Amino acid sequence: MLLTPEGRALLDEVRDTDPARELAVATRLRREHPAELVSAALGQARLRQRAAAKFGAEDAGRMFFTPNGVEQSTRASVAEYRAERLKELGVTSVADLCCGIGGDAIALARAGIRVLAVDRDPLTAAAARANADALGLAALIEVREADVTKVDTTGYDAVFVDPARRGGRGRIFDPEAYSPPLSWAIEAARGAPLAAALKVAPGIPHEAVPDDAEAEWISDGGDVKEAVLWFGARRAAAPARSSPEPGPEPGPGAVRATLLPGPRTLLSRGLPDPAVRPPGRYLYEPDGAVIRAHLVAEVAQDLDGGLIDATIAYITADEHRRTPYATAYEITDRLPFNVKKLKALLRERQVGILTVKKRGSAVEPEELRRKALPKPNGPASVTVFLTRVAGAPTMLLGHPVR
Repeated sequence: MLLTPEGRALLDEVRDTDPARELAVATRLRREHPAELVSAALGQARLRQRAAAKFGAEDAGRMFFTPNGVEQSTRASVAEYRAERLKELGVTSVADLCCGIGGDAIALARAGIRVLAVDRDPLTAAAARANADALGLAALIEVREADVTKVDTTGYDAVFVDPARRGGRGRIFDPEAYSPPLSWAIEAARGAPLAAALKVAPGIPHEAVPDDAEAEWISDGGDVKEAVLWFGARRAAAPARSSPEPGPEPGPGAVRATLLPGPRTLLSRGLPDPAVRPPGRYLYEPDGAVIRAHLVAEVAQDLDGGLIDATIAYITADEHRRTPYATAYEITDRLPFNVKKLKALLRERQVGILTVKKRGSAVEPEELRRKALPKPNGPASVTVFLTRVAGAPTMLLGHPVR
């Protein structure tokens, strides 16, 4: 319906519709177009506006989306990074299983890789086909509506699987409850001639990672987006290390954290847990991908730092060193947890902007902010960390190092 000339013209007309004016616009357009078509166009306009954050305004303005497609599709920057990594492996063709609305297929095709994109949902497959056509990539992307477990991937260099991780009751945490199950995806990956990548939830337990896979956690702009299990990835070009010390190359058993934009990649060096030490002048908050990948020890070693508590992923050091893998704060005060003392200190320092972060504390940041700073005291700003130091509830005050 939306792919007809009338539908496309209507999509162009409602492209920038303000949600507050949607009812008035719909009433006007229904005088000239079928009500069902108007509703579909306005719904698609809303989805395109939401999708702009993932795909960019230019692409999102031409693509077709389903509600689940916007929610579950890979962010374009992450898909582009993964496509480039597959290209480095010499991959020229990929079977994209559970392709959704085609976000990963688009990135792969733009990297010059031929794609078989498969999804069993008719509407989703139709959206993927429409997107390949809208972006001028139909020659490289074949979309097939089918059950991925019954698709023959013979003739493709690599396999990419993005199992559904949401069900009727929300997010699925058990990898064997994915659709298809992780065990099936792993066997499909092992059969790929050159390489395979399995997209999984970033909370996947490390013990669920097969011994013959490399595990990679990816963040974009500081937000953890996904984890990927790589098979056959040993031949990938080794990324720049965070330090010159030797460590495992990409391949079976390797663990890495990759930060976008960049990319910047930190590989596991198999280090023991960092020592616990009293808070120094600087506090470092590791990127979420570093924490998920269990690579805090690698960052602590590079910073010549330690942990403020054995169970808390905050690194402390006496000297400041630049690192892309953690945000640095200069600590000015250390207090036992006490709202009244904090409130008095904020009043004394003329603080008007309070940022609250927590790790290892049951206190909600917004609750503390409301109690400690009911109204601005002045122009100053401060960051307070609710955490534990050697097991004791503690407040550390400071500010980001510029």
